[in-house]
Amino acid sequence: MNATTKTPVRIILASQSPRRRELLAQIGLAHEVRPADIDESVHPGEEPVPHCERLARDKAHTLALVHPDAVVIGSDTIVVIDGAILGKPRDAADAVTMLERLSGREHTVYTAVAVAQGGRTLSAVEAVRVQFRALTREQIDAYVNTDEPMDKAGAYGIQGFGATIVQRIDGDYFAVMGLPLGKLVELLVGLGYQYAFGALTA
Repeated sequence: MNATTKTPVRIILASQSPRRRELLAQIGLAHEVRPADIDESVHPGEEPVPHCERLARDKAHTLALVHPDAVVIGSDTIVVIDGAILGKPRDAADAVTMLERLSGREHTVYTAVAVAQGGRTLSAVEAVRVQFRALTREQIDAYVNTDEPMDKAGAYGIQGFGATIVQRIDGDYFAVMGLPLGKLVELLVGLGYQYAFGALTA
């Protein structure tokens, strides 16, 4: 292959998150969606950051074994407050409990991203501090009734109605959405690929 040859790369997103799909499309990376079926429970004694990174790596690695020709992207997002991991709410009552806990306080969003091809997996974790404004119970109930919180870690989405309950963030906005794009490109380069503002090539 000469220096001017550009080989398209098959990309698989190991997630059914519409936000992650939108973000990959935003930076011009055509991809397939194949959610990974893994156990996402927290291991005994597992700390939040290693837990988050393990899930992202497991998602990417699992599908890379089945599709060795593809670059697989795995990601996982958690919300942590008082050392506790807040994942996706089980139901509306659980979402209310989470939002009451976050109201008027600062928490940390951790998003891990992993890229894998064949037997090689690279990963990183982005941490973002997020401050909520104080919310009344009526506001929380109204937000939960939109159904937006139900499929999101910490029971909110910063890119939707949840933008109105976030007072400030310190860090990567896209990590709060669910996919730190800068970190993703760094990892893809680490695998030996080039990102040319709209295309990934070998």
